Amino acid sequence: MSDRPCPSGGTSARLREELRGRLEASGLAGAVSARREKSLLRYRMFADRDPRVLLGLEPEGEWTPAELLRLMAEKCGVSADPGCAAGRETIDPDRTLAALDRFADRLGRAAERREPVLFGTGHPGNLLPFYRGLAAALSAAGCPVLTPVRRGHIDLPTRFGVRPHHVGHTGRVAVVRSGPGGTGGTRGPESQGGGGGEVHTHSPLPVRAVLDAAAGTGGLLPELVVGDHGWVCGAGQLGLDAVGLADADDPAVFVAEEEGRVLVAVPLDDGVRAPYYRPLTRYVLNRACLSR
Repeated sequence: MSDRPCPSGGTSARLREELRGRLEASGLAGAVSARREKSLLRYRMFADRDPRVLLGLEPEGEWTPAELLRLMAEKCGVSADPGCAAGRETIDPDRTLAALDRFADRLGRAAERREPVLFGTGHPGNLLPFYRGLAAALSAAGCPVLTPVRRGHIDLPTRFGVRPHHVGHTGRVAVVRSGPGGTGGTRGPESQGGGGGEVHTHSPLPVRAVLDAAAGTGGLLPELVVGDHGWVCGAGQLGLDAVGLADADDPAVFVAEEEGRVLVAVPLDDGVRAPYYRPLTRYVLNRACLSR
């Protein structure tokens, strides 16, 4: 880890402009893959308090679809025109960069204070390498990066009905895997928590389960949770510091930020190929003065 403080917070105007170009070229920002039709549907579902889009958040405000559209235009840069009902969504790369700076600054404070940190993702196929890089850097900086495992299984809904899943870890990042949990068998040197494929989920149940496991065994509890979807909203709802990533069709994370439950919501496309997130890892580590 670089000694703190580091020049210009570890970034420069050149690095920032380079990343801005990469965000748009890769589809992480600018014209993104999220469809306007899906976004508007999810805004209506959120207004109706559909648990599938609340991600574990219990909103304080009423949040009508019109209010959500205004919020998402402010936070993400989507079109504020209610008459725009189809096509690709747009995320403003400058909003992404501003949020990434705040995200990195919170990680930098965690490193300075040697805080216990929990990482978790519901998009392991895309976002796992991004979080793994951050987790490794924080661990090298002296932060306890937590990997509590809840034995047994968690029942999660799938398109085929409710099925058993369990929480494991890959590279110090919590993920959900299919099948009931084992007794800590491994799939490799950086995996723990039993077999089963890593799955995509927006549920808050995994973060609740691992926090319950940590509390039940008298282990460390995180002072910061880093993740997405149910990981970040679920942690924020429980009163923990939480920062994370969210797409233009995931209003819950941005509502949580607006209401003070989530510290930072970074707007970007969460479904592009994993290698496209590497420049974000480098940028965040530089900004947080965690580059090695």
